[in-house]
Amino acid sequence: MMTEISLNILDVAENSTRAGASLVEISVLVDNLTDRLTIIIKDDGCGMTKEQLAQVEDPFFTTRTTRKVGLGVPFFKMAALSADGDFQIDSKVGEGTLVRAEFRLSHIDRMPLGDISGTIYTLIHFHPEVEFCYTYRYDDREFILDTRQMKEILGGIPLDTPEVAEYIREYLTENKMDVDGGAII
Repeated sequence: MMTEISLNILDVAENSTRAGASLVEISVLVDNLTDRLTIIIKDDGCGMTKEQLAQVEDPFFTTRTTRKVGLGVPFFKMAALSADGDFQIDSKVGEGTLVRAEFRLSHIDRMPLGDISGTIYTLIHFHPEVEFCYTYRYDDREFILDTRQMKEILGGIPLDTPEVAEYIREYLTENKMDVDGGAII
């Protein structure tokens, strides 16, 4: 099992990139009032057939040819359900996939969010061909990083250019701190 929710997010988003997504939207939503942490990952990749969707939560099913098991989605679901949460995955061929995991924020068995800023940075840095829209909300405060807007502002300078990549890393870290005040989630 993965030790941080951010690693589950990384795994699902990597699946999105392998599925040919040109846009991956990731939302991390913390609501202390309702005691919920909600993770939403949506892509416009190739999607899954009804048969694949029915099997995706089976750890012995994978579409990858490099290994015979696919533990990411089953572990993510187990993590959510173990923390008094919910898990849902919807997909349509040619339209994409949506994964939603919800956790009771205060549940003793909820794994920590982990280094979400590092996870988003890694996805952006290693998949410059994919657009990412990341929303981080903590109660009534939020920030959004949208690589489409960044690319427009940069006018053709690649996001994986060292100076730009470092700016993205700092932007993610600083804005998360501004939004949640350094709360450990």
